[in-house]
Amino acid sequence: MLRQPDWLEHFTAAEIAEIDAALAGLRADPAHLTPADFPLPTLGPRLAMIRDEVLHGRGFALLRGLPVERWSQRNAAIAFLGIGSHIGSARSQNARGHLLGHVKDMGLSSDDPNVRIYQTHERQTFHTDSCDIVGLLCLQEARRGGDSALVSSVTIFNEMRRRRPDLAALLFEPVETDRRGEVPVGEKPYFTIPVYSWHEGCLNAIYQRQYIESARRFADVPPLTAAQVEALDLFDALANDPALNFHMRLQPGDVQLVHNHTLLHDRTAFEDWAEPARRRHLLRLWLAPANARPLPAFFAQRYGSTEPGARGGIIVPGTQLTVPYEAV
Repeated sequence: MLRQPDWLEHFTAAEIAEIDAALAGLRADPAHLTPADFPLPTLGPRLAMIRDEVLHGRGFALLRGLPVERWSQRNAAIAFLGIGSHIGSARSQNARGHLLGHVKDMGLSSDDPNVRIYQTHERQTFHTDSCDIVGLLCLQEARRGGDSALVSSVTIFNEMRRRRPDLAALLFEPVETDRRGEVPVGEKPYFTIPVYSWHEGCLNAIYQRQYIESARRFADVPPLTAAQVEALDLFDALANDPALNFHMRLQPGDVQLVHNHTLLHDRTAFEDWAEPARRRHLLRLWLAPANARPLPAFFAQRYGSTEPGARGGIIVPGTQLTVPYEAV
C-alpha cells in the first residue's frame, strides 16, 4: 500500500466547483439527502467507482482536497453529507439519532461504561464500526498523534489460521459485545455475534475488544474462557503488528472511507492544541450502500436489519434522526 498509493484520490477543481454549486442550490433537509438533492454530475460517477473499490476491492480510499478552510463548519458538514449520499444512506451513530458524528476529545474517559472511545483523546485500538462503510472528514489535526491506522481482518484470519487454527476456530463462536448503554427496543444491553463469520462466500469481521470485555459487567454474561482470551490476544497482537498494519495522517480536507467487514481501523492517542479552534476535529458518517455484500441474519442484532442500503447504525426508543452541526 505504501509503495503503490493508488488509494489516494485527489478532488479536481471542477469537482470542487460541483460541490460548491450543489451547496448553493440545496433545498432539501440535510438529514434526508439523496444524490438527486445534491447533484454531482462528474464527481458522482467517480464516487460510485471509489465506493465499489472500497466494497469489493482494496477496502479503503483516501480522498484529498476538500476546501474546509474556506467553508463554514456547517457547509463542510453538508458537503460531506452530500458526498456521502452518493456512496450510501447515512445511518444514526448514537442513541440521539445523530447522522453526523463529531470525533473529538470531549474531556471524557472510556472508564465510564456509557462513553464511547471516540469521545476521548485515548487510543481507540483496532475495531469495526456498526455500518458497512465509515467515512471521516478531517477538519483539524491534533498537535501530536491522532494518526489513522488500518489492518486487514482477512489477513489477521489467515495468519491465525496458519499459526493457531484452534484459536481461529474460536472466533467463529458467538461472543457478547457491550452496547455501551445504547439499547434498541427488545434487545439486551449487549449483542452476541462472532468476531468472524462466513456468509455467501465472504469472510466478515465485527470487533471491539474493550466492549467484549466490558460486556462481562452484565450478570447473565459469562466470563471469557482462557482459550477465548488467548484467541483475542493473538488477534490483537496481529492487528498491532507493524508488518500487517499501516498508518496515515489525515490532513484538513481529507475524506477517508473504510469497509468495516474487511478492515479494522484504529486511532492513536493524541495531544491536542490549547486553542479550542485548533483542536482535533473530524466529522464521521456511517453509510449503507445499496450494493453492499449480504450479511448473516445474526448481524440484525447490531445492524437492525441485514437489508443492503437500509442497515447499520443505532436506533433506540424515541430516536429522531438529526444532523448536529456542532459537537454535543
